[in-house]
Amino acid sequence: MQDTRNEIPAFAPLLDRIALRGVVVTADAMHTQRAHAEHVITAGGHYLLVVKGNQKKLRKQLRRLPWRDIPLQARTTGAGHGRREVRRLKVCTVQTGLLFPYAVQAMEIKRRRTHRKTGKVETKTVYAVTSLPPEQASPARLAELMQDHWSVEALHHIRDVTYREDASRIRTGTAPRAMATLRNLAIGLMRQAGWTNIAAAADHYRSRPQHATAMLRLTA
Repeated sequence: MQDTRNEIPAFAPLLDRIALRGVVVTADAMHTQRAHAEHVITAGGHYLLVVKGNQKKLRKQLRRLPWRDIPLQARTTGAGHGRREVRRLKVCTVQTGLLFPYAVQAMEIKRRRTHRKTGKVETKTVYAVTSLPPEQASPARLAELMQDHWSVEALHHIRDVTYREDASRIRTGTAPRAMATLRNLAIGLMRQAGWTNIAAAADHYRSRPQHATAMLRLTA
């Protein structure tokens, strides 16, 4: 099981290494913390944060916004992990009184996943808040930011599930970063080769190392 206890206190020290002016920080619900939002804004950046059960009152506020009266503003699709996903996004400008600092826009994203093998359909509603005002971030731009964020999450999911990264015993010095870079490189090469199922691709190249060297244009 992944140990996430140290992720929240690591948020600010990690961002302190980056010049945040003009940068949009996206993060999952664990980091939807008021102190984190304050830190990003004070450093000159903006945030886009997913809201889940750890912010119950804020999520309740977001659910009560007049989403039924707001037209659909963006639609994106994606595929991976044996399923196809359609995301529909609505955006609402929020007034002062929302239980989160500097939030000026709220998002409702309805995700509809269809599993290719079984045909099973799952639907999920996700809420998010951002400090980006409408003149700086249109619904299309917000949809793009959310898609980029989920793409990064998907990459981490592959590294953990396929390569068991969280169970790795390589933990000292710069070695973990080097191994993460190598895993990202391998995943990128397999995607470039046309693979959509990275686990199947890894099995293929594990049993056929000559195909891997051919992909890398290496010769013995």
